[in-house]
Amino acid sequence: MSGHSKWHSIKHKKAAADAKRGKAFTRVSKEITVAAKIGGGDPDGNARLRAAIAAAKTVNMPSDTIKRAIQKGTGELPGVNYEEITYEGYGPGGVAVLLQTMTDNRNRTVSEIRHLFSKYNGNLGETGCVGWMFDRKGYMVVSGDQKSEEELLHIALEAGAEDLREDDGNFEIICAPDDFETVKESLEAKGVEFEVAEISMIPQNTVKVTDKDAKNTLKLMEMLEDHDDVQNVYANFDIDPAEMEE
Repeated sequence: MSGHSKWHSIKHKKAAADAKRGKAFTRVSKEITVAAKIGGGDPDGNARLRAAIAAAKTVNMPSDTIKRAIQKGTGELPGVNYEEITYEGYGPGGVAVLLQTMTDNRNRTVSEIRHLFSKYNGNLGETGCVGWMFDRKGYMVVSGDQKSEEELLHIALEAGAEDLREDDGNFEIICAPDDFETVKESLEAKGVEFEVAEISMIPQNTVKVTDKDAKNTLKLMEMLEDHDDVQNVYANFDIDPAEMEE
């Protein structure tokens, strides 16, 4: 898990900048539309839609925009027909990379994703090549200055979390996906604020990369994150925090 919260911290700082360009709106709108299409437009009965709306609110998406995205999913308004595709591959140094995408053109997306892997000394693999290395979990990051590890561990476990880990001055809280909302709400009721709170794919183990491989890994991650069709990027790299800061 080392380095996981560090990359998430970078991602979420970047997301703040993306929001100014409307990038975050596009990504969240797609998720809302697809969630509504699959599970219906009522967030009370659609956990995925409920989570997508919560994500939209964190980037200050207007209520009218959220409503239109839902209506596109339910068919009340015309919209693009997105296809969800997961891609798997290897980055520099054998780092496992898992991508979740939404696209209206499968051929374009796979061609562009393959090009990015190749450009940064990686390669796009077959379905299933690295997916088994990740577990779907509720994932929260809490800054280390809020509560002591002992106090936070007690609160987290009482709320139903599976584990709490310290990483580079932060605490990572892991729970089952189905328990995510309950755990999050219980922690919030105790005054805990989150740097990150989401359903994520957590690597079972990590691969240490340094020097050129580390730089290419981070560049690949950034370029994949920037791709219009990519919703989420997960990887199992371990890079020294000092080297990552550089």
